[in-house]
Amino acid sequence: MLALTLEEFMVELNDGAIKNVGPNNKAATVKLFDVDSAEAREFGDKRLKLVFEDEDDNEIQVSLFPEDVRELVDDIESLEEDSPVFD
Repeated sequence: MLALTLEEFMVELNDGAIKNVGPNNKAATVKLFDVDSAEAREFGDKRLKLVFEDEDDNEIQVSLFPEDVRELVDDIESLEEDSPVFD
């Protein structure tokens, strides 16, 4: 399931073209639940891409620098040691 929250979001659709309307103060939150597949791969010369997909083919891609991936791995390892989620 993909949940998408858009704030202060307004666009104009004119002859098939989408155009921003109003100030550039838009924000979005995307959540993907019940992920069926997760993959990590190289993205360019300096980043990694994490790709998550659910059974409905909703997909989220996240590009991270290696130091951010290392922090994420450290967080997961800490959870493995301390959280009942991994029991």
